Amino acid sequence: DIKTTAVRKGDEYVINGGKMWTTSGCQADWMCLLANTSEGPPHRNKSLICLPMNLPGIHVAKKIDKLGMRSSDTAQIFFEDVRVPSKNLIGEEGKGFTYQMLQFQEERLWGVATVLTPLEAIIQETIDYTRQRKVFDQSVLHNQVVHFRLAELATEVELLRSLLYRTVALYVEGNDVTKFASMAKLKAGRLAREVTDSCLQFWGGMGFTSEVLVSRFYR
Repeated sequence: DIKTTAVRKGDEYVINGGKMWTTSGCQADWMCLLANTSEGPPHRNKSLICLPMNLPGIHVAKKIDKLGMRSSDTAQIFFEDVRVPSKNLIGEEGKGFTYQMLQFQEERLWGVATVLTPLEAIIQETIDYTRQRKVFDQSVLHNQVVHFRLAELATEVELLRSLLYRTVALYVEGNDVTKFASMAKLKAGRLAREVTDSCLQFWGGMGFTSEVLVSRFYR
């Protein structure tokens, strides 16, 4: 629920409020700000504004300490009577929610695409490790339950790739892919947890250390 407001005064917007979970907020030079610019219905009262981060009244309160994605800073930011030229409005006033929803299609597909290679990598690393790790004089990979589970996970990753390719093809043709993009994002999120958790088990105690990639992916 967005509470931040941008009130039009002459040739400027005066912005007040705050944002949580702002990606790269500690280092960004500009922000694409979604704010309420009128009192209308929630899906028609928001606008996107290109906001320089060096303006008076912008306070980066803190960098949020997160469980994962630690190489990407996430900030809490407050705005106090921040003045920005009205020409910094992106598109039409009141269309911000619509623009954001359309952009989410691409963001969801990007999220799916970026998870595929790491999932492939962790499966391959687990195959390599279980092949050379010996328990009772035979490699861990030699056990059928390990073989079968890794094959199953690899199959799931390929199915996710196929869904992504189909969705991207439809999107390039100009179709609304909200449903398929949402499906792909749902599957990618669940599969990221499933693959890392399953593979971690085959690393034994080593998987609980920070020395191996599977531990980082799991986190």
